[in-house]
Amino acid sequence: MPTDPANRGGWSKLSSMTLLLELAGNDVRFADVPHTTLSELLRSAVREARIMVGDGAAVPTPAALLDRAAALLVARRRGRLQAVVNATGVVLHTNLGRAPLAAAAIRAVGDVAAGYCNLEYDLTIGERGGRGGHIESLLRSLTNCEAALVVNNNAAATVLVLAALASGREVLVSRGQLIEIGGSYRLPEIMATGGAILREVGTTNRTRLADYERAINAQTAMIMRVHPSNFRLVGFCESPDAESLAALARARGIRFYDDLGSGALLDLAAWRAAGEPFVADSIRAGSDIVSFSGDKLLGGPQAGLIIGRAEAIARIREHPLARAVRLDKLSAAALQETLELYLCPDRATREIPTLAMLNASPASLQARSARLASRLSAACPGESFTVAEAESFAGGGSLPAWPMATWVVRWKPSGQSARTAADGLRANSPPVIVRIQDDTVLFDLRSVPDRDEKTLEAAVAACAATTASS
Repeated sequence: MPTDPANRGGWSKLSSMTLLLELAGNDVRFADVPHTTLSELLRSAVREARIMVGDGAAVPTPAALLDRAAALLVARRRGRLQAVVNATGVVLHTNLGRAPLAAAAIRAVGDVAAGYCNLEYDLTIGERGGRGGHIESLLRSLTNCEAALVVNNNAAATVLVLAALASGREVLVSRGQLIEIGGSYRLPEIMATGGAILREVGTTNRTRLADYERAINAQTAMIMRVHPSNFRLVGFCESPDAESLAALARARGIRFYDDLGSGALLDLAAWRAAGEPFVADSIRAGSDIVSFSGDKLLGGPQAGLIIGRAEAIARIREHPLARAVRLDKLSAAALQETLELYLCPDRATREIPTLAMLNASPASLQARSARLASRLSAACPGESFTVAEAESFAGGGSLPAWPMATWVVRWKPSGQSARTAADGLRANSPPVIVRIQDDTVLFDLRSVPDRDEKTLEAAVAACAATTASS
């Protein structure tokens, strides 16, 4: 930034670090701030002031410099990982951490984090054991697969499968499945990272079984089917089902890998209506390898679950990359308890938050919204809160073509724009994240647990009160 040479003399009038540190020592805003951090904040405030003074601004007072350091401290703390209230209605909000965990999973994480655990210790024989053995047993029971392996996310699972089973050889993928999703995940680059050679088949909208059949040659290692995530083809389109692809692969002596992405374990009517593939269906269809995420429709922690034939899983497990992408003990604890809940489907739909939220009835959401609107109207005189029909989505690349009927509370703020109100709610502690539509703030309770409603109400009341007093 350019400065005014004629004003550079003003720099000498800036408060010294010694004085600022002394004043900050008596300022409650910095009471719990380590000395190193405090010094860094004050230096940043002084550097900004030097630029401003060089541009002709007045020399700030020591109090002004402390105020700026305090503002920098607030900004730094807001950047830390912290809990938020998700009032967007997007259940698997990738930016907000996707699936919230079940109470049983949270307890398990706490137990394991507080001390030692049998992560790689066999309690039966009293010797070193394998990591994730019970999780793999649960996956075999739930999907009827021969073997399983769990890594830290499904992207890692994809790279590992390709590296272990198709490095240096061709993998057939429909052109309509060459997707790019969030975080720069592009399938062609993932294939290259895994050492596989991409062989595109068919066209963007129509790929037939014959296209795969003609493309198979001596260099072909596998056929790969890829979940479209946030992308959907509609209209004049066609693609073979898993059973047909698995049969073709088996007949030609190659493997079929089904990357399901979302990981729907329960055969729920809502999933069927949305056309979401099921993990167990893919195994029944004859897939050699299936992979899916732990923190999407499964409703657990971030993880990549690989299941399938024992021979293929054994080769994947032996690959050196498997250790680099293995699951940590906290995620393992959460995943184990989540899968335990699936052994009783009724309990899973009640206790796994993702399943409960996605299956919440419009009638229940309407009743909750009406109660919230009434409480907010009482707490915020002069503000308008109404209940209206709307749509919410699963998010996280799951069920992208399936909008869910919902009810929302609409707030048309008085004295401020919806964007300003949303900014104020986001600055709350804890932050409240909302949707904005037609200069109206929307609160969708589908993604708000009952325990968070009072926090939401308090944040809205504080936001409205700030405007009223200004």
